[in-house]
Amino acid sequence: MFSFFSPQALYFGRGQAAQAAALAAGFGHRVLIVHGSNPARAAWLIESCIDTGLDVQTQGCPEEPSLPAIEGALACLKQQSFDVVVGLGGGSVIDFAKALAALIPCDGTPLDYLEGVGGGQPLPCAPIPMIAVPTTAGTGAEVTKNAVIAVPTHNVKVSLRDPRMIPDIAIVDAALMEGAPRRVILAAALDAITQVIEPYVSSKSNPMTDALCRAAIPVGLSALRDVVENGTPKAWDDMAWVSTCGGLALANAGLGAVHGFAGVIGGLTGAPHGEICGALLPAVLASHLRKARPGSETYRRLDFILTELDHQFATTSAPGSGLKALDAWSRQMGLRSLGALGVGEALHAQIAKAAGTASSMKANPFALSQAELIEILSDAQ
Repeated sequence: MFSFFSPQALYFGRGQAAQAAALAAGFGHRVLIVHGSNPARAAWLIESCIDTGLDVQTQGCPEEPSLPAIEGALACLKQQSFDVVVGLGGGSVIDFAKALAALIPCDGTPLDYLEGVGGGQPLPCAPIPMIAVPTTAGTGAEVTKNAVIAVPTHNVKVSLRDPRMIPDIAIVDAALMEGAPRRVILAAALDAITQVIEPYVSSKSNPMTDALCRAAIPVGLSALRDVVENGTPKAWDDMAWVSTCGGLALANAGLGAVHGFAGVIGGLTGAPHGEICGALLPAVLASHLRKARPGSETYRRLDFILTELDHQFATTSAPGSGLKALDAWSRQMGLRSLGALGVGEALHAQIAKAAGTASSMKANPFALSQAELIEILSDAQ
């Protein structure tokens, strides 16, 4: 028995973004466009909406969503009414847009509804309809039911979560994703890879998420080197698909230790989420291998992942060598270690304690002791 949540409609492929304004008009006249730090990158969408006859309000998201930023935006936006919210940008922008769409109709404070550090109350009413248009191939936020929000007073990132927060429409157009700096592309792609691997070994996996992940893992690992080193259109198309598969999978099967750590580390250091995931993934998979019983279902799933890693990255014939080769290649391409991201050994115990109770850790295939969590952090240094 399982459930599966997804957008009402997914438009995938090059050129699909051209119909964003027309799709927005299907919800009504008043549209809120949430964009990144550079509003010029959203000019095409703003102009298209205006040409379609829509009344447009814009809201910038210059950095990863935080509770103060959301509170500041709501102070202005709650005085207005919107028929649809369109998020155009990376995962941070889309999460910011999802949070605004969810919270504008609510009477309570944002903290009332946040997991962990907040009240964790369910949303009392449905969010404003939303369209997500990602410009990075990494987070899969366009199809997930949560928004990750930094809470500076607690030095942590937590989620605002509700199945109704899944965007009504997702438009995934790889043509919008090309051209970012290599480090940004690498971090996003490693996040996408992590998000099809963790749900596959999750304790909450189901036949739908298994089908998505098992198809996407080989494609993602095959496209990873090409999208980072060459940026070919096919590699971008493939990674965009993998990212969306990862979003659908994690929304329905959860994640694991990589993301359990990532929320804590990101809140504590401000390091980019994708880089944290990329630095942790090899160490977490190695930890799983140490605990998995040969012949078990988890062991078989890990063997599938390691075989694909060997196929794409191994430089020797030794089985399992692809895992270390992926780590070495990622470092060569510019991925920073946890230490370089601000995670010194003095923080390991604090991070391990907080990560042990993180929501993402609940779906990890194994319970991890404090010592085992610290061992993972040490291995990722």
